[in-house]
Amino acid sequence: MNQLILCADDFAFSTEDSLVIAELLRSGKLNATSCMTLRPNWMEDSVMLRDVPDTAQIGLHLTLTEEAPIHANGFTQDGVMPGIDPLTRMAARGQLDAGEIRREVEAQFERFEDAMGRPPAFVDGHQHSHALPGIRPIVLEITRRRAPGAWLRTCEDRVSALLGRPWRGKAIGSAYHSRGLTRAAEAAGLRCNQGFAGHYGFDGRFAEALPRFFDKAGPHHLVMCHPGAGRRAGDAIAAARRDEADVLRAVSVSDMAAQNGLAFAA
Repeated sequence: MNQLILCADDFAFSTEDSLVIAELLRSGKLNATSCMTLRPNWMEDSVMLRDVPDTAQIGLHLTLTEEAPIHANGFTQDGVMPGIDPLTRMAARGQLDAGEIRREVEAQFERFEDAMGRPPAFVDGHQHSHALPGIRPIVLEITRRRAPGAWLRTCEDRVSALLGRPWRGKAIGSAYHSRGLTRAAEAAGLRCNQGFAGHYGFDGRFAEALPRFFDKAGPHHLVMCHPGAGRRAGDAIAAARRDEADVLRAVSVSDMAAQNGLAFAA
């Protein structure tokens, strides 16, 4: 049977958001979360993950956009790294310093290990920045060395699956930027998810979107979501975080998964 991983991104985005994600993990509404270890509240928030179910996968959400880095770098302005679009352009033009990227990725791995006492179960990237050229090979090399048992997030999927779900434009764009990541991971002795969904408009329609994320699922089907408290100042998707949390509290994820032939270990 195909496996469903329902992953809350952005653990430690704020302590309030972390509390919501930990609650949803404990209640069996999620079975994975990925952690922003560069956040100043990460070490304290990580304590919340000690009593989640053993089946919950705890991963590293490498963050190279829109947050203060652990180490100063040349692509940070006013103390904050750029958004994904400027970072993508810099990566495509070869304008990122590989040494700076490596130092930041290593530091975020170290903070995960310091808090959790083990390597991450998987590795992904805030706004999927881990898949960008110039960043991808560094992430693969460091993951292979520090977390050889981990899998990596790819947004790649079958064309029929991408076209068979709503919000296909965003999904196709992310899949395009991830193209070749599964092959590169396999060449490095690593693996990726097989099947990916979770794109929608952050527009209050998560209840409508959630069942569709399970359509045309892959064998190791990853669905990203962003539940939280939605109270951090400047959070562009604050309302969507609250809506997603409310929807997940109200539904039976395991029943929804089973209706689509998916096993959900929570």
